[in-house]
Amino acid sequence: VRMRAPIWGLLLALTVLLEMAVAFAPVPRITWEHGEVGLLQFHEPGTFNYSALLMSEDEDTLYVGAREAVFAVNALNVSEKQHEVYWKVSEDKKAKCAEKGKSKQTECLNYIRVLQPLSATSLYVCGTNAFQPTCDHLNLTSFKFLGKNEDGKGRCPFDPAHSYTSVMVGGELYSGTSYNFLGSEPIISRNSSHSPLRTEYAIPWLNEPSFVFADVIQKSLDSTEGEDDRVYFFFTEVSVEYEFVFKLMIPRVARVCKGDQGGLRTLQKKWTSFLKARLICSRPDSGLVFNILQDVFVLRAPGLKEPVFYALFTPQLNNVGLSAVCAYALTSVEAVFARGKYMQSATVEQSHTKWVRYNGPVPTPRPGACIDSEARAANYTSSLNLPDKTLQFVKDHPLMDDSVTPIGNRPRLIKKGVNYTQIVVDRTQVLDGTFYDVMFISTDQGALHKAVILGNEVHVVEETQLFQDSEPVQTLLLSSKKGRRFVYAGSNSGVVQSPLAFCGKHSSCEDCVLARDPYCAWNPATMACITLYQAEGPSRGWIQEMSGDTSSCPDKSKESFRKHFFKHGGTAELKCFQNSNLARVVWKFQNGLLKAESPKYGLVGRKHLLIFNLSEGDSGVYQCLSEERVRNKTVSQLLAKHVLEMKVVPQTPMLPTLLAVHTEGSRITSKVPVAFTQGSSSPTPILQATSPRGITPSPKYSSTGTSREPKIVINTFPQLHSKTVYLKSSDNRLLMSLFLFIFVLFLCLFSYNCYKGYLPGQCLKFRSALLLGKKKPKSEFSDLEQSVKETLVEPGSFSQQNGEQPKPALDTGYETEQDTITSKVPTDREDSQRIDELSARDKPFDVKCELKFADSDADGD
Repeated sequence: VRMRAPIWGLLLALTVLLEMAVAFAPVPRITWEHGEVGLLQFHEPGTFNYSALLMSEDEDTLYVGAREAVFAVNALNVSEKQHEVYWKVSEDKKAKCAEKGKSKQTECLNYIRVLQPLSATSLYVCGTNAFQPTCDHLNLTSFKFLGKNEDGKGRCPFDPAHSYTSVMVGGELYSGTSYNFLGSEPIISRNSSHSPLRTEYAIPWLNEPSFVFADVIQKSLDSTEGEDDRVYFFFTEVSVEYEFVFKLMIPRVARVCKGDQGGLRTLQKKWTSFLKARLICSRPDSGLVFNILQDVFVLRAPGLKEPVFYALFTPQLNNVGLSAVCAYALTSVEAVFARGKYMQSATVEQSHTKWVRYNGPVPTPRPGACIDSEARAANYTSSLNLPDKTLQFVKDHPLMDDSVTPIGNRPRLIKKGVNYTQIVVDRTQVLDGTFYDVMFISTDQGALHKAVILGNEVHVVEETQLFQDSEPVQTLLLSSKKGRRFVYAGSNSGVVQSPLAFCGKHSSCEDCVLARDPYCAWNPATMACITLYQAEGPSRGWIQEMSGDTSSCPDKSKESFRKHFFKHGGTAELKCFQNSNLARVVWKFQNGLLKAESPKYGLVGRKHLLIFNLSEGDSGVYQCLSEERVRNKTVSQLLAKHVLEMKVVPQTPMLPTLLAVHTEGSRITSKVPVAFTQGSSSPTPILQATSPRGITPSPKYSSTGTSREPKIVINTFPQLHSKTVYLKSSDNRLLMSLFLFIFVLFLCLFSYNCYKGYLPGQCLKFRSALLLGKKKPKSEFSDLEQSVKETLVEPGSFSQQNGEQPKPALDTGYETEQDTITSKVPTDREDSQRIDELSARDKPFDVKCELKFADSDADGD
C-alpha cells in the first residue's frame, strides 16, 4: 500500500510557496489593443452566449450556436451574416421551469450546446430547452429546423451551467454530460439507433466529473493489427484513490472503442471498453502540480508521426493565477491502456488510500481492449462474444494505476498571473524547413496569447485583446486551410475573427526578426514584414531568424533623422516608439549614455525623453535605442535619431519688419529694416536702428548681445522703415484716469452698501463704530433713555396691579438704524415723530427688543 494522499495534500498546500521558484514563461513581447489590429466581429443584438462554433471547410462557412439561435456567417468575414434561425422556448415551458426554482430570465431559455455535422446538408443541434434538453436536425439548404424534437437526455445538459462535450463519429453522437435534472448522474454515452451505449452509474466509473473535450482518433490506414477507431474523453473528477480534508480533483483521460457493442449478459448496453487514467502535469523539480483540466486540443499535421494532445491546466488552489500547458503523445496514452496496471478497491485500516494496484492475474482477452486482429484470431469478433470474466473485471477495474506523463516530463508552458480558458495549436514551417508548434491560448479577460515552442523554451510572441469588455473566452476554433488561416473566439457577447499573425505591424527588419514569429519574414525588396502563408512567389533573400539574430538585416546608419529647434530655457520632448515589452529603452547623447534619474532629464512612459532648462550645451545628436535579451544575448536596435539645435530668438517680437525703438520728444518711433543671413539653417535677423537726427541711442536701447542674441547695428536710414507707430503720453494719462474713476466708483458702491447694512460681518461692525462715534455725551443720552424705553416696551409687558417696573427690551447684539437715529435728541414732538417714521422705514433688521438685559447691565455697572 502506497501512502500518496499526504504527498498530494502537501503539494497542493505548498503551491503558493513553490511557484516563486519556478521559471515562468515571459510576458508577451507585444501587446495589441482591440483597436490596433484588424479584428472582425459578429454580434446579433439581443442574442448572447456564443459558445458553439463549427467550421465547414468546403463551404467557407462558420456556424455559430448561441442562446436560442443558430447563425451561419462568412468564414472569411464573420461580420457578414448569411443565415439565421431561432429556437425559442414556449411560455408554458418557461413557467414550468420557473416553478422548479430556476430563473425565468436566464436559466429557463434554450442554450445551444451541441452543434455537430450530421451530413452534407444537415446539422445535429441540441439545446437545454428550459431544463428539458431537446435535439433537432437543421437543414442547411433552407436553414430551418425539421421539427423532430428528439429527447436530448444524455446528449445535452439540463443546466446551461453544467459541463458537457460531444463529438460526431460516423453519424453517431458521442457525448459526456449529466443525465438528470440535478446533474448528479454523469454519463458518457453513444446515441445510436441500433447500439446505444453508456457508462455504468457507479462512483468508480465517474465521480462528479467536469467534462472538457472529446475527439476520435481513427485507425491507421497502414496498420496490420486491424485496430479500431478510439474515442477519447477528457475531464476532471473527484479522486477515488485518496481521501482528503477536501475533494481532491484529478484530471482524467478515458477511452472507448468505436466498435464496442456492449456485453451479452454482463454490461448489457454498457461500455465494455471503458478505461480511464490519470494525467500528470507537474514540475518534478519544484513539485508544482496542475490538476484542473480546462481544455484539450488534438494536433494533427502532415509532419507529425502521431497526434499530440495539448492540454490546458490550472492548479486546484489557484490563488496566484497560474496556468500550464502539457503535451501528451498518443502512444503514451495507448501504452497505459494497453499494458498498464489496473487498480482495485481495498479497505486498509488507518490509511487514506481506498484504491490500490491490482497485482493479480488479468483475464484474456485483456479487459478494456478493442477488438483487433489478435482478438479475432481467438474467435472474439465482437464485444458480445467476450467472456463474462473479462467483462466483470472491466466493470470492477475501470481505473488504471499507471498515469499518462507529458512529453519531456514537464509542462510546455507555465504562465503566472493569468487564467487560461481555451487552447488551439497550429503547426507551421519556416523558411529553413523547420516545423514549429504555435499555441493560441485565450484568457478569462478576453485576450489571446500566441506562444511558439523553441526547443526547450517557449516564447510568447504577442497578446491580442479580442474583446473590449475583458470577458472570458468560452470557445476557440482554428481554421488552418490554405488561404484561410484564422482563429475564431466565442464569448457571451459575440464572435471575433483574428488572423494568425500581424506581420505588417512590424515596421523594421530588426523588429520583424526579434518578434520570432514563425509566420513572419522580412522582404528586403519591398522593405516590409510579410506573412508567409499569404505570400506568393519565391522567398529567396527573405530574412527570418527564429534565434532572434538581427545581423542579416540591412544597415540603418544612413537613415534619416528629425531636426528640432528649441528656445533657451525651454523644455524639449524627443519621442521614441517601442512596442516590445521585453526591450529596455536607452538614450544616447553624442554617443554617451544619458541617465534618466538626472534632474536634467526625464522619461515619459519609459520611452520619450524630456530635456529641461535647455541651454547651448544641449545641442547635438540624440539617439534612442532598444536593448532586448534574446537567448542570453543583448540585441541593440536604433529606434529614433533626433538633432537638437538652439533657436535664435531676438528680444523684440518677430514682425514682418523688426523694429528698433527710439524716443523722439513725446513720440516713440520704430524704424528698422530686416536683413537675413544666407546659408544658415534658420534666418538670422540683423537689426538696423535709425536715428533721424543722428542721435546715438541710450545704452538701454543698444544690444550688447550674446551668442544667442542678435546685435543691433546702428545706422541712418530715415526712409527705409515700413511704418511708424505713434504712442502719445496722453494715452497713459487716459488709462490712469479710467483706472482711478473705476476705483472711486467701487469705493462709493462699497461704502453705500456698507452703510445700508447689505454687507455682513466686519462691515457692520465698521459702520456701527462710525455711527456710535457721533453719539451725544452720556448725559444727553440719559435724558432720552426713558423715551426710548417707552418706545420699545410693548403694552402689557408689565403688571400695573403689582406696581412692577416695565420690562426692558432684549439686547440683540446689533445696533439697528433705529438706535442711531434715536440717539439724537429731538428738539420738539414733530422731529421726534419724523425720526420714528424714518426709523421704521429704513431699519435693516426687524428686531423686537426688550431692555431688561440692558437695565441689568446698567445696574451692574
